[in-house]
Amino acid sequence: MPTPSPSSHAKGLALTAFGGMALTIDIPLIRLADGDPWPILMVRSALTVAVALIVWFVWRLFTRNVPPLVPGRVGLVVAALYALSALCFITAVYNTSTANLVFILAFNSMFAALLSWLFLKERPRPATLIAMGVMLIGVLIIVGGGIGAGNLFGDVMALSGAFLLATAITITRGSGRDMGFAALVAVALPCLVAAIMTARTGYRIEAPWWIILNGAVIMPISFFCLSNGPKYISGPEVAMFYLLETVLAPVWVWLIFSEVPSRATLIGGTILIVTLVAHSLWQLHSGRKRRLAQGVVRHPL
Repeated sequence: MPTPSPSSHAKGLALTAFGGMALTIDIPLIRLADGDPWPILMVRSALTVAVALIVWFVWRLFTRNVPPLVPGRVGLVVAALYALSALCFITAVYNTSTANLVFILAFNSMFAALLSWLFLKERPRPATLIAMGVMLIGVLIIVGGGIGAGNLFGDVMALSGAFLLATAITITRGSGRDMGFAALVAVALPCLVAAIMTARTGYRIEAPWWIILNGAVIMPISFFCLSNGPKYISGPEVAMFYLLETVLAPVWVWLIFSEVPSRATLIGGTILIVTLVAHSLWQLHSGRKRRLAQGVVRHPL
């Protein structure tokens, strides 16, 4: 693939970081809603799809220069991958430990790096590989005490979810298309599954306004930003920003519910945040140096 301009890379970093930060308050809002898992998933997913469709139709009223809802066959493939990844994640939640789930999902960045290298010929820079390795150590510190407490089926589902998500990121990167709406529409499949399960188990959400905020605002913003990130930056870089939820969600829960995170969580989280910030700053610095070098070539003294 052609190398993106430094300005596009900076835009991609900002877009993906914003989406990753928005995603970190998903779990606290779910906790605040105080409901059963299936109805919460149903309401959150239904609102996400509804908002995506409303925004898309309103956007089209003002301009025809709007990203397609699902950009062709490649968009259908990406949407299907996001949907299947979400279903794998839901299945893993109920069939393995949280520690196993979080640690295995961290392999998303590793899968993205491998797929980008094999199919897009984008060899990760040494700094990116080092950052991924350090961040993986941080995740291992956070969940190390709980590894091994799950079961094989749940672990396989978590691993499948991470691989499907990395595949969606890689295909988006390779196509260069806007996949923000495709990722949002993909939530319709988990919504359907949750609706079926809710019909069997019953509906209970004590504070629905929190899940309304989550589904109508937070999830559309985070999904749209994260799924458009691969248009500007590499797959491994996008995948690393998904790890922000691993770090910051426990912090928000600490502040809201007074659930003090463990020492391992604080140490591992600090490693993750520092590494991610350092890597992003290094990328911006490298981009600035390339812009200056290009300016020297174009305007020699």
